[in-house]
Amino acid sequence: MAEINRPERPAAISLTPAAEQRVADLMARAPEGAIGVKLSTPRRGCSGLAYSVDYVTAESAFDEKIVTPGGTFYVDGASVLYLVGSVMDWKEDDFAAGFVFDNPNAKGACGCGESFTV
Repeated sequence: MAEINRPERPAAISLTPAAEQRVADLMARAPEGAIGVKLSTPRRGCSGLAYSVDYVTAESAFDEKIVTPGGTFYVDGASVLYLVGSVMDWKEDDFAAGFVFDNPNAKGACGCGESFTV
């Protein structure tokens, strides 16, 4: 039987160069056993869903895996539908630093930007 040659599908989200560098920085000082950094959207905050980025020590079969120059980035399998088409960036200024998300699926967000609804 002939093998089906399917084109590789694009990643659910894309990372800016600044976000990729931040993943590299995190992996450079990751705790022992960490294999990457994982984005998930737990239910919390005043709008319902929040962005959460943590170290991960094992792959899950349903997670989206994105290989970046500085380390592996995972997207929680249960969160992918809320994040498809998103762009993750890293922003720093004199007062704050953190990941910032441009999520086309978000229909609303809380005033502080910590949570969103779809």
